[in-house]
Amino acid sequence: MTTGIDARLERIGTDGSYVIVPMDHGITMGAVQGLKDIESTIDGVTSGGADAVLTQKGIAPRVHDNKNGRGYIVHLNGSTTIGPDEEDKRMTGTVEEAIRVGADAVSFHINVGSDHEPDQLTQLSEVTETAERFGMPVLAMAYARGPGVDPEDPEALGHAVRLAEELGADIVKTGYSGDAESFQHVVESTRLPVVIAGGSRGTDRQTIEMVRGVMDAGGAGISMGRSIFQHEDPEAIARAVAGVVHDDLSTDEALAESGLALEI
Repeated sequence: MTTGIDARLERIGTDGSYVIVPMDHGITMGAVQGLKDIESTIDGVTSGGADAVLTQKGIAPRVHDNKNGRGYIVHLNGSTTIGPDEEDKRMTGTVEEAIRVGADAVSFHINVGSDHEPDQLTQLSEVTETAERFGMPVLAMAYARGPGVDPEDPEALGHAVRLAEELGADIVKTGYSGDAESFQHVVESTRLPVVIAGGSRGTDRQTIEMVRGVMDAGGAGISMGRSIFQHEDPEAIARAVAGVVHDDLSTDEALAESGLALEI
């Protein structure tokens, strides 16, 4: 790990833990709730305690004036929900382009177990090699997805996060196995910091309980998109999540301190 990678990791996290809000969904789903006025959403989540936001390269001009000094990650592949195969993520940017638009890190999505795994393996390897030369951290979004693959199976998730380390990533994002006990295996499968995806929105309590489970399992935080940017109050839910990740709050404490309802 180079000095540059260390320095940039500090820009996208806090003391080795991470609250990242991906907002690259415009390429996948279009201008859904929370992304039309992405400037306000970025301002809200970073004011609430998010360490970094993540977008595709073309959104960079809308990010910098609104991220309140927080970190910025550029995502390097993508697909659409209306295309022939959403799992077939294609390259949308390069490490050099990310540097030019002011990124502190890059991210890359790989579906481990899918028909597209071979190409994505090669592409992730190329991204990590280039990023290392420039001192750029790589967040690998390594999911267990494919025919016959259970996306919540801790063994499959453990394989996915280990793959990310083997290919040279610096942080790895994956799915949640459903509880802290099983997710501990995932965390122990790699020396990389492990953060989880949020998926579709649940209740506020469900979201915060999931974050609490990740931290109890030894995880390093979250990289949650829709659960945060599509919330009625993105700043409040970001504050609740950050309270668990950075301040070790309980679910009830995080909900109360962020002003969210303590629904059962």
